[in-house]
Parts: sequence; C-alpha cells; structure tokens
Amino acid sequence: TNIKSSGLAWHTDENALRQKFEEFGPVDEAVVVKDRDTGRSRGFGFVRFSSEEHADKAIAEMNNVEFDGRTIRVDKASERGSGGGGGGFGGGRGGGGGG
Repeated sequence: TNIKSSGLAWHTDENALRQKFEEFGPVDEAVVVKDRDTGRSRGFGFVRFSSEEHADKAIAEMNNVEFDGRTIRVDKASERGSGGGGGGFGGGRGGGGGG
C-alpha cells in the first residue's frame, strides 16, 4: 500500500522518511522525489507498506504532524496506472498560452 507524504522539508532524505514511517510497521520502500535537473528534493515522497493496516495507521498518526521541522500531509497515494494523469517524471516543458 503506497502513501504519499507532501510538505517535506528540503533536507529530509529517504533514510529519515523510512525511519519515521517504520514506527508504524515494516516499510518496503521509501522514496523522496527529486528534481531531475537539480537533484534537490521536490518536497514530497512515497512510502510503501506491505500491509494496508500499517499504512492506515501511518496516515492517521502522521497527517498534519510536524516532521523534520515541517508540518507534513500524509494520504493514500493514487495507484499507478489507474485513470488518466500523466507520469510525474519528464514533461514539464510545454504549456503556456491560453486566455
């Protein structure tokens, strides 16, 4: 079960994220999303739990809580591949115009 945490401090790394969320159960994966040009954190990340129960507990206890100096938001991540929405990586160059 994937959860998304947004509002992360710029200095929060994947180890810090994993350690914090392991308080709620075994973490399969913890990822801080980085800007592909600068390598800096984009201020959000994902944590994958093997158990939905642990994920739900983490959401309940971590949403709107201060972590690493910032109040973060924690919610279920939208499952990959469902519905529309483009990939988070790449793109980002187009747009503009409109009226």
